[in-house]
Amino acid sequence: MKILYAIQGTGNGHISRAREIVPLLQQYGEVDILISGTQSDVKLLQPLKYQFHGFSFIFGKKGGVHHWETFKTMNLPRFIKDMNQVPLKDYNLIINDFEPVTAWACKLQGLESVGLSHQAAFQSQKVPKPRSIDWAQLVMKYYAPATNYVGFHFQKYDEFIYTPVIRSEIRRLIISNLGHYTVYLPSVDDKLMVPLLQQMPEVQWHVFSKHTCIKYTAKNVQVSPVHNEEFNASLASCEGLFTGGGFEGPAEALFLGKKLLVMPMRFQYEQQCNAYALKQMGFPVIWGSNKNWLPHLKEWISIPQEHNFVFPDETAAVIANVVNTFAR
Repeated sequence: MKILYAIQGTGNGHISRAREIVPLLQQYGEVDILISGTQSDVKLLQPLKYQFHGFSFIFGKKGGVHHWETFKTMNLPRFIKDMNQVPLKDYNLIINDFEPVTAWACKLQGLESVGLSHQAAFQSQKVPKPRSIDWAQLVMKYYAPATNYVGFHFQKYDEFIYTPVIRSEIRRLIISNLGHYTVYLPSVDDKLMVPLLQQMPEVQWHVFSKHTCIKYTAKNVQVSPVHNEEFNASLASCEGLFTGGGFEGPAEALFLGKKLLVMPMRFQYEQQCNAYALKQMGFPVIWGSNKNWLPHLKEWISIPQEHNFVFPDETAAVIANVVNTFAR
């Protein structure tokens, strides 16, 4: 059996999930991996068959999407050319993790594909979403269309939705609490974060930033470039995680029993939805309309969080069901 696994390369969550899924797919046949997108810090362990530019949003430095830089990266002629480079009909199964090149190529050629992603969960009307007529709802629906969907979310909101894929390396971590707080906000420059966090000198902060290439320490704030193993170690031993409105990062913090505070990116509909779901579950959120983050951070630090999330390791069963149900 030949399997094509197409992955979105914006952010780290898609790649992190793929690191868990690829070895499981390889048990069923030959797997070719395709990635499009330009904004991931995490790398796959397996070689790529195809690497495309795709469509990616560019992280800003003040908590939102950099619209102009995002627009400049769009290249429709290149996108169309890339769609025609993959021999899709050679594959018995095409799995798509919110990757638009392969998704639209399949749609235009009338081929079946499986949307296997967090974004696939948003096909359900039962998933929590803020009331909005945001154009980004259309992006979630049409950015990477598929004929079949298997989704992941914080809770099992619908029959085709499963709880998060927690990486084996996270499940194997030895959990402790050394008292520091871990910060990962890819759309916020560390130069903005450091002065804010220094106003809470009684707390030690570990900041992982996309906007620095060197490690440095400024009083009670330690700043590092994004590094998978170092971030995992900091997360396993922290008191809590302050992060964006992504999916995998908050899910891993919940799995490890850590305190959680999220600040979704402005103009990023999926993150707004994730934060809305977490808010319904009782977790604090700093929304884009909040200009003064300090009171929220101080309140979060001072108030304990009690939660116990059990995310069963069902990824192998999910992949087996996908292969047995949808392979040609």
